[in-house]
Amino acid sequence: MATYSLANERLRVLEDIEREIGAILQNAGSGYGDRKPESTVILELSKEKTNERLLDRQAAAFTASVQHVEAELSAQIRYLTQVATGQPHEGSSYSSRKDCQMALKRVDYARLKLSDVARTCEQMLEN
Repeated sequence: MATYSLANERLRVLEDIEREIGAILQNAGSGYGDRKPESTVILELSKEKTNERLLDRQAAAFTASVQHVEAELSAQIRYLTQVATGQPHEGSSYSSRKDCQMALKRVDYARLKLSDVARTCEQMLEN
């Protein structure tokens, strides 16, 4: 059950990242957090005398959001790299399940060979 909650949490994080990327793209040409049409970045840049402080705040907010998205995506990629290479990581039981499956196959093979040996011994004792 904990594996499902971990997977759901990872999916939620990816959805949050996707929403943040959408907000970054939507706000790239407008004022960050300020939806007034008169304060868009493009409009501000088109003015003869720009409000540099406003532009600096918007650029800093944009940069911070992009860095946050980059950090979150890097964390997701690191996690997926661990999962894909079979390294142990939190919430994974794949390696253990695979080891168990292989052990069960070896046990079945050993049983088959032992039954063959037993059959051969019985045949030799009968003759």
